[in-house]
Amino acid sequence: MHDLSLELPCLSKVAGPLNKNTMTKYSSHVVPVNEIELHYIHYKSDAPTLLLMHGLTANAHAFDGLINAGLQESFNILSVDLRGRGLSSKTAFRYSIQDHAEDIIQWLDALQIETISVCGHSFGGLLSTHLAFHYPERFDKLIILDAAPKMNPKTPEMLGPALSRLDTVFPSFEDYIEKVKQAPYLTFWDTAMLSYYKADVATAADGSVEPRSNLADIIQIATHSSKEPWDTYFESIPHQTLMVNAVDNYTLNQPLLPDFMAQEATEKMKQARYVGMQGNHQTMLYGPHAHELVTSIRDFLL
Repeated sequence: MHDLSLELPCLSKVAGPLNKNTMTKYSSHVVPVNEIELHYIHYKSDAPTLLLMHGLTANAHAFDGLINAGLQESFNILSVDLRGRGLSSKTAFRYSIQDHAEDIIQWLDALQIETISVCGHSFGGLLSTHLAFHYPERFDKLIILDAAPKMNPKTPEMLGPALSRLDTVFPSFEDYIEKVKQAPYLTFWDTAMLSYYKADVATAADGSVEPRSNLADIIQIATHSSKEPWDTYFESIPHQTLMVNAVDNYTLNQPLLPDFMAQEATEKMKQARYVGMQGNHQTMLYGPHAHELVTSIRDFLL
């Protein structure tokens, strides 16, 4: 792939966050679509192109870092800032999934990419599903991580405790953030952004949770997403698909995205296989089995 920022007048190249592990083929760009500036990171190689679409919390940093570190030698990787919590000039929650999808399609048009494989985690996985159904000719293989087509009915109720009581998974919130920062490659989350993430939830002395704007937005988009006809989407998607779901409970003794629902979705699809990953919505990206996740994705794509 060529340096598109020089070839297409609608693109401009911007400085990106680098660390000592980032290879020189990294670059960061911005594309104006739908009256917003959509930022993306490009790990350039001559291999097949893979699009990463993350979720809407700090786990996005770990997802991008894990996949980039494990696959960038085998793939030309594009990672787009969906949530607007990084550089993109929009808040992720002003738009429906369809609006997000139109952003992505116009972005691919600007990059002159006709078909692409996509790997999406959490909300990014749901968005990948939506895109594959509505724009089937634009996508090749799909990898969907912990994004069951039917969310746990208690998801909105669970999100507050899940985000504020990370000590059920990590020794402390600070330990969690340190693990996020240890992702091999910095993405759109810098230190200031990671620190701000703690302020998304306020926990009172009695243990009750006061959602702040970002958490309230996440609950809103989760509720909205649950109304999409996911069963119809999965029954109609013709693409080869790898469905990966965390199997461990996270909070309230239930998984955030039920494992059995992911298995049911796989059975509905024409060309799909299921992998149950040890861990939960957080630790599947950090825990000792994370390398198995990367291996499964590489084997599926190559």
